[in-house]
Amino acid sequence: MNIEQIQRLRMYNLFLTRSCPDIVTLSRELLGLHSWFQRNVRYSALIRGADISGWKTRLVKTWLYRGTLHGVDPDELPLLLSPHADAASWYGDHFGRELIERVSEDVVRAMEDGVYSRAELRRIFADTYDSETLKHIFSSWGGIFVPLARQGRVAFRSMTSRDFDLIAIGDIPSPSDALSQLLPRYFETYGPATVADAAWFFGLAPELINQAYLSTLQSFALDGGIYYHAPAPSNLPDTPEVALLSGFDPLIVSYAWRGAVMPPEYRCRVVLKSGICMPAVAVRGRIAGLWSIQKREPTVEFFESQPKRIRSAALEQIARIVSAPEN
Repeated sequence: MNIEQIQRLRMYNLFLTRSCPDIVTLSRELLGLHSWFQRNVRYSALIRGADISGWKTRLVKTWLYRGTLHGVDPDELPLLLSPHADAASWYGDHFGRELIERVSEDVVRAMEDGVYSRAELRRIFADTYDSETLKHIFSSWGGIFVPLARQGRVAFRSMTSRDFDLIAIGDIPSPSDALSQLLPRYFETYGPATVADAAWFFGLAPELINQAYLSTLQSFALDGGIYYHAPAPSNLPDTPEVALLSGFDPLIVSYAWRGAVMPPEYRCRVVLKSGICMPAVAVRGRIAGLWSIQKREPTVEFFESQPKRIRSAALEQIARIVSAPEN
């Protein structure tokens, strides 16, 4: 395979050249839907042809790999949480396990009494902890809710809520047992991909990617790397001339090396210094511009001049998202 063929198969596997039936199936296939901005979950699903009925409550929003928020199928939570379930990995050096555990139990008790708002919890504990500790444990980036979420004890109340709920999930499998299931699924959906890509996706050291997990996959060498993937269908669709990508789209953010989709000269315009990944337009599999919805009107900005048919096709695709019910 060459880079163009890799991109063609990735776009098929990631439902950019075929449809996914519904948002829960899509979340399972993609091992979670990136949801730092909740609108991206809806956009990503609509781009991929998925029915999004009830999406605000059918998925659970919580922190997964690399400290990122994802919308996931509740039945998948134990498996997806496993690689990073140890709460000590959050602020362990700054506060230590003992303080984290004490604060966690204090917060859980308050939630058991019916307090679910981060702001209200901060007010309740204002006299218990110093200002620096309060700043970290109730940080807008997650704070103490990150280790609680990793343990499967809390999650956001809905995909669009800022408040939290206590949850109860089944036993969390060991990391090795979880990876034996997750890694083949990653390569089947995100492949062709390398071990470095999988390590990046899950936020793990590459040496934890056991080659035995990959034995059922096909592989090939390219530019010094080994790419793994499931068998390609015999009728693989062509790369579309125009394709929308959501903010934090899986085709962009799920790989250590993004050169297959990201021209280097456009990188800083797509991935901002803050880490935010913008909604993009791909032309023949390569990012060529950005799109947005402003006052319910589709807009597109190409980095270089494009034929009228390209602009029209992008605007038509954005218009379909604008017209979709909010659900």
